[in-house]
Parts: sequence; C-alpha cells; structure tokens
Amino acid sequence: MIPFNRPHLFNEELLFIADAYQSGHLSGDGKYTYLCTEWLKEYGKSSEVLLTHSCTAALEMAAMLANIREGDEIIMPSFTFVSTANAFALRGGVPVFVDIKPDTLNIDEALIERAITKKTKAIVVVHYAGGSCNMDAIMKIAASNNLLVIEDAAQSIGSFYKDRPLGTFGDLGCFSFHETKNVSSGEGGALFINNEDLSERARIICNKGTNRHQFNNGVVDKYTWVDLGSSYLPSELTAAFLYAQLQKIDFVTQARLAIWDTYHTSLKADTFKAEWKTPSFEIDSKHNGHMYQLRLRSKLDRDAFIEHMKKKGISCAFHYVSLHSSPFGKLTGRYVGSMEVTDNASNTLVRLPFWIGIEPHLKAITQAVKTYLEADN
Repeated sequence: MIPFNRPHLFNEELLFIADAYQSGHLSGDGKYTYLCTEWLKEYGKSSEVLLTHSCTAALEMAAMLANIREGDEIIMPSFTFVSTANAFALRGGVPVFVDIKPDTLNIDEALIERAITKKTKAIVVVHYAGGSCNMDAIMKIAASNNLLVIEDAAQSIGSFYKDRPLGTFGDLGCFSFHETKNVSSGEGGALFINNEDLSERARIICNKGTNRHQFNNGVVDKYTWVDLGSSYLPSELTAAFLYAQLQKIDFVTQARLAIWDTYHTSLKADTFKAEWKTPSFEIDSKHNGHMYQLRLRSKLDRDAFIEHMKKKGISCAFHYVSLHSSPFGKLTGRYVGSMEVTDNASNTLVRLPFWIGIEPHLKAITQAVKTYLEADN
C-alpha cells in the first residue's frame, strides 16, 4: 500500500536531539526553543514567536489573547479542522460560520460583513492547503469594524501572499508542525504575535499565567500567578527535531512543489470525461505544495474513487466534515447564509498521497487516477 503520508526525516534531527539530551535540559525553553523561535521570528518578521506543543494550543492561546468571553462571536469558515472552532468555544465563544469560495476553498471575504454583529470580536481565516485567503480585503474589513484577525496557518509554513509569509498579516498567526505538515516535529506548533500590544500577555499565558518571563529578565524579584495560562511549551526534544526541519525548509518546499506540479500536469481536468476540479489559488498567493486534492461529482463518486484507489494499493483520504453540520457545531455555533460550497467540498473532496519520497510512485498513482476518471462512471 502506498501510504497517504510519510514524514520525511533528515540526519540532523537525531543529532540535535542527542545534543539536547547531552545538555541536560529536556523541558521547554532551552537552547533549541530559542533557536527555533529566532528562526521563525526572522522568517515572519514578527514581534514575538512562541513555540507551542500543537497548533491547537496556539489557537487556544489566540482565543485567550482575544479576550473571548461567553457569547462573543467569531467569524470563521466551516470547512476547517475542529481545533479552529474548539479554541473559541472553550472560552464560551460562538463560532459564526460563513461559506467558502468555490475555487480556493478559503473563506469568502464577500460574505464576512453580513455576518458581523455587535457581538463579533474576531475574524479567523484558514489558509486551506497552504493557499492564501484574500488578506487585503479581510484586513480592510477587520479595520473598518475594529476586529482582531487570527490566521489559522496550520498548513502554510513556506506559503506567501504578495511575497509576505502567511501567518504574519493578522494580529496572531497559528502554525502546525504535526507529522502531516511540510515541516514537522511529530506534534508541535507556533504562535506568531504580530500585534506588539499582545506580546507580554502572550508570554504570561504561555508561562502558565505567571510573570516568569519578567523574573528571568530581572524585572521582578520573584514570579507569581498574574493571569490565565497553561502549559503550552513543547519539550527541548521536540524543538531540537523541529530546528533540524526548519533548516531544510527550502529543500522541502521545492520538493513538494515538484510533486504538486507532477500531479497537476498529469491530471488536467480537460482531458477526462468526468466532471471534476483541480486545486486553485488566489492570484497573489504562492502556495507551498502542502497537498493535492480533487473534487469529484458527488459523495458517492468520491467514496467510489477512494475504494478504487485502495484496490490499486493507494491510500487516499477525504477531508473535513463541515463544522456547521456537526453535532457540536450545531449546538455551539451558527451559520450565516448558504453553506452550499462548504457542503459540496466536504462531500466531494479527496486528497491524493503526498510526501517527499513518493516520486517513484507518482506514475502509478496518476495512472490509477486516470483509470477511474476516464471510465464512463
């Protein structure tokens, strides 16, 4: 079976982990935490970057920094991972779902303003498949309505909008280094604090609600509990692994873009009988080759395709079940307008296997796809 995902490793991961072990400092906030945060700060030109143990943790910190209270509303897409909404629901917030665009599958900026009420506190955008939302339009809407913007950039390390890294436009940017992401530490994440007014409190929240950072810098003579917080730091072993991966980001991005291009060239929609769609991006978006997805004619068609590929020894996967249609989404959130595009994407989208090292299998994969698509289904 050709797996859907296989993490790519370099020799340096084990060397850096051994170095961290030899240092005698295995908990977070050591040498490799520092190296990773400095690398990410330079990458994003952000005022502050905090490593977290997951993108979920970064999103939860973002909800706390946004001061989400019971009944506050947060506008977001429904076509996303549950953590995007969960982080705000945990604070008593109400996810307000709006539809996505049929080409990019990102939040439709034209639908945001009609969802804004007196209770709206923030807009959360999700850069699907490493492709940018229309950040110019979204930032303009946020500024006009005095709203925070939080970027769920879980899939977007190495992606840009108008030559600026995703995750650096909003007040806060949340990244994932899960094993399915381009740059991985197994589990892991990062919070980019692009609004300097939020930096000090972000450090407090990350330090379990204490002013430990001020203590370490000699600002106070002892540290104590001053705010809400939790344990969000990854261990030094995780940071050491991540630092090795960050050093190879240019190689990773180029290798994945080459795989993406092979898929895209081989699977041009106009060569097949069946009606289906290939990926599309905003005109000013520069994606990172995070995934390659197809949208078939129906859920029945999509499920049959996955079964066809499985019989060929190839593992494919659908993606999100729309949050507005989920049991807890119905209980805690609401949606504005039609969710037609979201429902269609949830029912028809399928992701092809995608990992560095898959190159020798690409011919067999694309041939199996063509066998299905060329059939008179």
